[in-house]
Amino acid sequence: MKNRLPAAALVSSRACQPSATLLVSAVLWALAAATPTYAEDAAPKQTVDKIEVNGHYDNGVGTSDAASQGTVTAKLLENRATLRPGEVLEFVPGLVVTQHSGEGKANQYFLRGFNLDHGTDFATFVAGMPINARTHAHGQGYLDLNFLTPELVERIDYKKGTYYADEGDFASAGAAHISLYNELKQGIASLTIGQHQFTRGLFASSSQFGAGTLLYGLELTHDNNSYELPENVRKQSGALRYTQGGRDNNFSVTALAYNNKWTANDQLPQRAVDQGLIGRFGALDPSDGGETSRYSLSFDWKRRNENSLTQFNAYAVQSKLNLFSNFTYFSEHPFDLGDPINGDQFEQAERRRTTGFDLSQSWFSKLAELDTINKIGIQTRFDKLDPVGLYSTVKRQRAATISESNVKEGGVSVYAENTLQWLEKFRTIVGIRADRFNFDVVSNLPENSGKVHDTTTSPKLSMIFGPWANTEFFVNWGEGFHSNDARGTTVTLTPKERLPAEPVTPLVKSRGSELGLRTQVIPGLESSLAVWRLRLGSELVFSGDAGDTAPSRPSYRRGVEWNNHYIAAPWLLFDLDLALSRTRFTQDDPAGNYVPGSVEKVASFGVAVTELGPWFGDFHIRYFGPRTLIEDNSQRSRATTVASLRAGYKIDRDWKLSVDVFNLFNREANTIDYFYNSRLRGEPQAGVDDIHFHALEPRQFRVTLSAKF
Repeated sequence: MKNRLPAAALVSSRACQPSATLLVSAVLWALAAATPTYAEDAAPKQTVDKIEVNGHYDNGVGTSDAASQGTVTAKLLENRATLRPGEVLEFVPGLVVTQHSGEGKANQYFLRGFNLDHGTDFATFVAGMPINARTHAHGQGYLDLNFLTPELVERIDYKKGTYYADEGDFASAGAAHISLYNELKQGIASLTIGQHQFTRGLFASSSQFGAGTLLYGLELTHDNNSYELPENVRKQSGALRYTQGGRDNNFSVTALAYNNKWTANDQLPQRAVDQGLIGRFGALDPSDGGETSRYSLSFDWKRRNENSLTQFNAYAVQSKLNLFSNFTYFSEHPFDLGDPINGDQFEQAERRRTTGFDLSQSWFSKLAELDTINKIGIQTRFDKLDPVGLYSTVKRQRAATISESNVKEGGVSVYAENTLQWLEKFRTIVGIRADRFNFDVVSNLPENSGKVHDTTTSPKLSMIFGPWANTEFFVNWGEGFHSNDARGTTVTLTPKERLPAEPVTPLVKSRGSELGLRTQVIPGLESSLAVWRLRLGSELVFSGDAGDTAPSRPSYRRGVEWNNHYIAAPWLLFDLDLALSRTRFTQDDPAGNYVPGSVEKVASFGVAVTELGPWFGDFHIRYFGPRTLIEDNSQRSRATTVASLRAGYKIDRDWKLSVDVFNLFNREANTIDYFYNSRLRGEPQAGVDDIHFHALEPRQFRVTLSAKF
């Protein structure tokens, strides 16, 4: 019986590359010395018979280490209509992407019983760069993908759960790695025109440059959206990427630039609409909105031979944000400053520089005639915020500083992982990860300044059985974590009232497990089933008064996911994904044990026509189930069902015309709901507890004419 490792494991290209520092070199050489070396013909071969299903997903038997792990191909990204760039993550089964504010702000994400807020507990990377922002002005783990150009995305590799040694901060619910094209087969020029003065122009191409390939793209977008207050989105994105080498030995340099300005339609109190004070698509503070920018440079390097694989990634990012919000209007809360006339608008602002690198080394060898892979890695990241602040404002003009800090936050992680093929149909993956974080906060309140550090270790274990009858089985377990805002780790006084405050735990542990299977027993159908659970040491709960999230009690989640991708004909594909979850706090409290905002049911169904003569298109419908809005479950949101349609016609080999319809059935629904206290003009000083919602945009059309050259 021949022992075999999966081809996917052998050609993995995920984190980093050769020695960048003497320390890293020493670690790698030490492990290399401790690992037996073998002749070239003794290295494990790519012998697994991978079952190919050429569709929108690459999730066949033999491609992953968990039932909830997979890959989205560019074919799906090209076919399906997306309202905003962040919705590329909605191609991850069970993940919901929505919005509660203007189109320049990071989206709201839901997955596996989480209201992920703007990204906490779902780590996302683009071209190797971490996108989740630590100690962010608006919310921990802030995940803003508005800079992304979907046409340049080649694939999305996603993982759910805490089972992967190379995934660290923010990855408790999962992680997504978005890869960009190295080369476009043909250049792209497109113009999109839609309702509400929506216009989008895109130009992208690639060409030979020296010994490599240079890819370049530019996107310009303007949008007033369908709300009564025009959002006047003005967005510019650019990409420049140089790649040299082949599949196993290559390097790339990627430069990305993004700038955006907008006016926001934030959530509204339900009573204001019920009383006729404002319409569902109105705004209570027309000066809400913001501006943001992001500039990045990243480098990827990869070298592979018969016995080893070395990967290296380094990045530098400079970004800024000025975000103006007014969630409570005229209430008595820390940002009111005793001014019942001007209201409660506040600004969250930051200037950030982020640098880091990932480096990993894998060795392919044998242990007592068993095929094995040993992998180690080191990851570093340093964030400098100069400053990050919270300010009281009136029509975007600062009235007072509530808090302002200079923050230095650094982290270093090391991990080791062993993959061992015990039998032809049984392998294990054992990993261990260690993380250390250092926080240095200099606050405008000296009492809130300080230095803190914290460490955590995260063991991992996966067991994969099969395949039998084109079906394989998975057992996964692991620990993970998310970091908390550095300012919370040193706080001793609340910024406004100067009341005593307890510092938060710097690193919050999570522990998850999963049983799953993946099958292709029916020809053309990729199907997976996962039953999972997750414990989290502390929730992050949205606070309407502060406009961000605050730590809360520990929680427990469990659920089941069923994903199906079926090719009925070469030109016809179906997708069906179902996800159910249950979430509770694990420490009893008289207020109740429900976790506000936790998603319980998600379902999606899609039909794609790829090439039916000159015609192509996609129909997609998503069900976003009701959520509890308060700990005692007495207030709940309504469910939201929304459908989209793309219909296209290829005029000739190079030209095509497509029409996108969003909210196809013109449903009146909400994209997000909260329950908290706010105060409208003329209401009692104590304010009113109420549901606050952001309306789903009514049906809208967009037409795109594109050419390839």
